[in-house]
Amino acid sequence: MIPIPETSGQRLAILGFGRSGLAVARALESGGADVLCWDDDPEVREMAAGSGFGILPTVGDDDWKGVAGLAGLIVSPGVPHLYPEPHPLIRKAWVHGVAVDNDVGLFFRALVRPEWDEFDVLPRVVCVTGSNGKSTTTALIGHLLASAGKPVQVGGNIGRAVLDLDPPGDGEIVVLELSSFQIELARVLAPDIALFLNFSPDHIERHGGAGGYFAAKRRLFAEGSPEKTVIGVDEPEGESLAGGFGNQSVEQGPLIRVSTRRLSENGGWSVIAERGFLSERRSGRQLASADLRELDGLKGLHNHQNACSAWAACRLLGLSPRNIRSGLASFRGLPHRCQTILEHGGVLFVNDSKATNADSASRALAAYRNIRWIAGGRAKSGGIASLGRVLDRVRKTYLVGESAETFSEQLGDRSKVISGTVAAAVAAAAAEAESGDVILLSPAAASYDQFASFEDRGDTFVRAVATVTGTAIRSESETVPPSVSGQPGPALS
Repeated sequence: MIPIPETSGQRLAILGFGRSGLAVARALESGGADVLCWDDDPEVREMAAGSGFGILPTVGDDDWKGVAGLAGLIVSPGVPHLYPEPHPLIRKAWVHGVAVDNDVGLFFRALVRPEWDEFDVLPRVVCVTGSNGKSTTTALIGHLLASAGKPVQVGGNIGRAVLDLDPPGDGEIVVLELSSFQIELARVLAPDIALFLNFSPDHIERHGGAGGYFAAKRRLFAEGSPEKTVIGVDEPEGESLAGGFGNQSVEQGPLIRVSTRRLSENGGWSVIAERGFLSERRSGRQLASADLRELDGLKGLHNHQNACSAWAACRLLGLSPRNIRSGLASFRGLPHRCQTILEHGGVLFVNDSKATNADSASRALAAYRNIRWIAGGRAKSGGIASLGRVLDRVRKTYLVGESAETFSEQLGDRSKVISGTVAAAVAAAAAEAESGDVILLSPAAASYDQFASFEDRGDTFVRAVATVTGTAIRSESETVPPSVSGQPGPALS
C-alpha cells in the first residue's frame, strides 16, 4: 500500500467504492486522513460502513461542503466525470470548490518519498494506454523485466489498484495500465515512460465523442510530459501524437514509433512488425530483430503490435535484445485475450472474451482461418458492420446475447445461427467443427447483458469447452503471468 501522508488531518470523500475505491480508502486512512465514502449502491455503502469507513452525509447543496468539511473528492474510474452528464456529487464539488481527483493523481502525488535520497537508482514508472492491447502489453513489459531480473510491479487497470501497490524500492520499475477514465481526471500525471498503443472509437458517450476520448488519452503525454515515449502510429491519432514530438534525440528524450507496416525512413527510432518478424531500426539501420511467428502467447498481428510496443519500452529501460527475445519466448499470454484453451480432435478452441468491440474482434478474426465464430452480447455503436473485410475467414457465426438479431441482420446472407447462450454456441460449433477449424469466442460486444464481466463470459466459454470435449481444463488463474500481481482488473478503455 502507498500511504498519502500529505492528506493527514484532512477529510476526504471517495465516490465509488469498488476495487480502486477500497484501495484509496485504505491508503488515505494509513496517511492519517478522515475518510468518508459514497456509492450509489446501498449494499456497497453498507459494505463500506462495515469496513469501518464513514458514509458521506446526504445534505442539500447549500450546506454540503460545510457539513462534510471536505478537502477533496476522490472519484473512482467507473463514475461519469463530465459526459453523458456529471455525477451529482461531482457537480456539488465543483460548486463548492472541492478539489476533484482520482487514485492515479494521488499515486503520483505520493510516489516520491524521502527514502529515495538513499537509492542508488531511482524508481521509474511506465504507463500504458490505448484502445486495445493495454493489458497484454502491460503484463508483457512486466514479464520481460522480471525475466531479465529487474525488480518490477504491475498494476493500475490490471492486477492491483495503483494505491494497493507497494512503495517502489531502489531501482524498481512500476508498470501501469491506464484507461482513459483513469487519465482524464488525474490532477497529477508524471510517467517516466508513456506508451500509446493504438486508437479506435470506444466509450463515446462517456467522453462526448471520439475527440473527447482521444483528448483523455492524450493527457498522459501533454500533461504528463514523459521523458521517453512509445507511440503506435498506425492510426491518424497516433501519427498526430508522434508528430508533436518530432524526431527526438536521446538528449531531448527519445521517441520510438511502433507500426505493423513499414514506416518511411525518417531518421528516427522505430520498432516494426512485418510478416511475423519484429525489426528495430534507427537512423535507417536495423539494430535488432525477432521472430514472432511461433510465440504461442502472442498470436496475431495485434499481438505483434503489442510485442513491438513492449520491446520498445524495454529498450528504453536498458534491456538488451537478447534478454527481450528470451522473455518473449516464455510469455504465456493473459486469460480472455486470444487465449488458446486447447486443441481437441484437430479443432482449436480460443477464448477472446476481452474483445468487447468490433475493432478488437477484427484483430482476433484476422489471426486465424476456418473460424467458427461466437459473437454477440450488448452491442457497441455500429455493431459488427465494419468487419466485412475479415469475415471471409469465418465458416459460420454462432450468435448470442441481446445483439443476436442485430448482428444476424448485419451478417446478411453469411452462414449463421442464433444460439442464444455461449454454452449452446460452443455445443453447436463443436458438433459441426472439422479438423483444422478454430472455435473462437470473440464477441465484439460488451458482456453485461448475460454476464457480470468479460472474465465471467470467458470462464463460461472455458467450462462449455470442457463439457463438450470431456477434458479437464486448468483454472484461468493458472494462466496469468507471474509478473502480474493479483487478478485482472475491470475492463476499462
